[in-house]
Amino acid sequence: MFGSLVLLLLSSVATSGSLPSGSASSHVSFHSFVERGVFGPISTGSAAGIAGGQIACDSPPVSSFFAGLKPPFPTNSWWAPFAAPPGTGTAAGPFPYESALDGYGVQFGISTNRQWDGTSIKQPTQIDWLASFTEHSGTFANHKATSFDTQSVTIQYFQGSASMTAYLVPGSPYMTFQYSQATPLLKSMHGGIKMFNGRTIAVGETSSATGTQFTVVDTAGTTYRIYALASITLTATSISPNSGTISAGTQFTGVLRLVMLAQASHQALLDQHYQVYPTSVGHDYSFTDTTGTLFFNWNTVGDGSQLLMLTWPHHRLTMQNPNFPATTALGYLTTKGWMYPAIGNTWKMLYQLTSISWNAPRALDSSCSDTVLLGLEYEVGQLNSSQAPVPGDFYYWGGKLAAQSRLALIADNLGRPDLVTPVINYLKASFQHWFDSASSTLPAYETAWGGVISKAGANNAWVDFGNGYYNDHHFHYGYFLNVAAVIAKFDTNWLNQHREYINWFARDIINPSTQDPYFPVARCRDWFAGHSWASGIANGAGSRDQESTGEAVNGYYGALLWASVALSQDYVNYAKLLIATEQQAAQVYWHLYPQAGQTDRDNPYPEPEVRSLVTMGNVQDWQSGAWLFWGSQRSQIAAIQILPVTPVLYDKQWVENVWSYTMPELVNPTIGDEWKCVIIAAYANSNPQAAASWAANLTDWGSGNTFTNEMYFIGTRPNPRGTPICSDFPQNPYGSFKLQVASSGAFVTASSATPNLIATPGSSGAAAATFTSAYVPNAGTLQLAGTGQYVTADQSGSAALAAARATASTWERFTIRRKVGAAADVYSIRAGSNGLYVTVAGDGSLVNNGANEAVAAGFRFVAA
Repeated sequence: MFGSLVLLLLSSVATSGSLPSGSASSHVSFHSFVERGVFGPISTGSAAGIAGGQIACDSPPVSSFFAGLKPPFPTNSWWAPFAAPPGTGTAAGPFPYESALDGYGVQFGISTNRQWDGTSIKQPTQIDWLASFTEHSGTFANHKATSFDTQSVTIQYFQGSASMTAYLVPGSPYMTFQYSQATPLLKSMHGGIKMFNGRTIAVGETSSATGTQFTVVDTAGTTYRIYALASITLTATSISPNSGTISAGTQFTGVLRLVMLAQASHQALLDQHYQVYPTSVGHDYSFTDTTGTLFFNWNTVGDGSQLLMLTWPHHRLTMQNPNFPATTALGYLTTKGWMYPAIGNTWKMLYQLTSISWNAPRALDSSCSDTVLLGLEYEVGQLNSSQAPVPGDFYYWGGKLAAQSRLALIADNLGRPDLVTPVINYLKASFQHWFDSASSTLPAYETAWGGVISKAGANNAWVDFGNGYYNDHHFHYGYFLNVAAVIAKFDTNWLNQHREYINWFARDIINPSTQDPYFPVARCRDWFAGHSWASGIANGAGSRDQESTGEAVNGYYGALLWASVALSQDYVNYAKLLIATEQQAAQVYWHLYPQAGQTDRDNPYPEPEVRSLVTMGNVQDWQSGAWLFWGSQRSQIAAIQILPVTPVLYDKQWVENVWSYTMPELVNPTIGDEWKCVIIAAYANSNPQAAASWAANLTDWGSGNTFTNEMYFIGTRPNPRGTPICSDFPQNPYGSFKLQVASSGAFVTASSATPNLIATPGSSGAAAATFTSAYVPNAGTLQLAGTGQYVTADQSGSAALAAARATASTWERFTIRRKVGAAADVYSIRAGSNGLYVTVAGDGSLVNNGANEAVAAGFRFVAA
């Protein structure tokens, strides 16, 4: 059923839906769609009480672009470069085209230069034509957006009574320009004009034709069809080998449509459908208990049932009862695969919705219970509300606190309410700083575009990864909402006190309604592209990109948790749909499957060399590649598509491919466990027993994960083998011991006078030092009984271990395991500081410099 709260018209923000001036012809009609199931706003209240107050970003919209319109404005849309200063950047659409605005008109083209450099597939921007009119002076301010919706934007160029309106609608194979009392002018941008309507034109020559259909070929060999919805006379002029124009001799009121003719065989379909064109698009939703359906409804001039549009792979995989012409009838290869045709102005796309919310959909495997509970008790015990972190940024604070919030959910799931309360108190103590106007790091309401930003980043794109310029909001606020939702789940008073405040973060990334006067609809989501863009308006809005699909999914997972505890079922469904669409896009465009065929209809990367990369790191409008802005390791590229580790699933086949792809780094001790733990956890969706075995050797989970969450996740994965997941989970020996070198029999000594750990040949147990081994997850600490000092191992591995630290941290952690190939009571010791094994130097000093266990010294732990 439709979850409608109100009836909205999303097809346009700034128009009433009436027939655009000059667009009517006797044989066409204007169709508009009222959205039946679009939800009302989460709230319509202002953010006047936000701790950071109000502030304007120092990169406001181009002053003339939104003339007559009021914020909120889209910031992460494909067309954001039109609005962000200087307003001349290349926009990521309307695909299959890319476009840009200059003082005279709209530049556009389709890239025909597909490249592969071993890391990325690229299609550099290609500008083929500039659409303008002779009356326009070239004054940049003489253009503006007249309307926009969740996918499209309408741009008007004007000069006096003359105007040209461009309907920029993603998925349309045609670029559509409506002229009113203006003389059309088209300038070739990819070469001169070689041929017009079948007649070759030499430099300096002209050729004229009258009618409604024209063909032009530039000197680069690119062919375009030009369609007029009313008869017009056009004159082509070859100015030079690199430039040319096509112009009308008189003013024209009517519509011109241009389309690249990639193959001659495509002309038949294009000729059949050019008279019906889209002006805008609305979208709608319907839900059952397990599915969500996304509708695209294009407003058209002409018979909407005959609208010709183009689909990407993710559309075709979900469309219900589509009218697909043959793929040979029309197609354009883009960075996201082939765009193939579909007929009709309504698309219906079906998604399976997750049943997961707070916890995994199955109980923790009993074999993992002791391990998880031991870690849970330890990690909760480390939380001190009086020492809860003071936010110094948005991103890292959010990731760390969200990881801690998982402890409360796991404790609740395992029936340990005594461990829930200290976590909630810790989270509240830290979150309290976001409500305090005296805090050094604050959220503020940004007035130029409309949204919540990092106040410190309003004039500095380098603060909080450009949050103040609307970068990464779904990443950041997904964490915020996750933390707030967990607090609210266990503290109703806190929820009632702060609901509206937290809703500002929710509205910033999942507002579903144009009736919210302060936030745009689903800020980061590109509904036609099928996923979110992390890019905001920094650097002129630049190329659209997204690296972390894991955090994108988590953004909407955080929204799901918040909706579950603070909003209505409508918004729960909406968040689930956002999760489902984001996950599908990740699987289609970021996850690579080597077995996918080169001619498979829905394979976005036909080149076998591309598919062998296993995973993309970054997807942009003009390139996709196995690289990141900040790292180049395979484990980093893969892990950022997975983290944070939440109950939401990762697909089995891809994690198996990632496992093999990253294996050289998984066994490399110089690669940090903070990346490995994420990949190991994801691999549990394929083989939880193997994942548990690998997880037993981790010593670091990064700031966005915990040992408890790692093991809980692994222990709640599907287990088709039916064997215990965490069987024989190894751990350090705990208690009071004396250390003896197995090969020499020498005991280890240390004292306040000589804190270095030294195995003295011939020494007896009576003279040996006593060490207390205490639990930390997957490891332990060694504390010299005589002094209370903790044994530490420096990161270089060049100095002797020493009992010289009053408190224990990372460098004071050691993983002690039975040594492979040695007697059952002989152990190896691996230092957490550098991941290297402890050896015995020639002078008897214990040093953490062994590259692998084979060279490690063996030790017996003799009970003291």
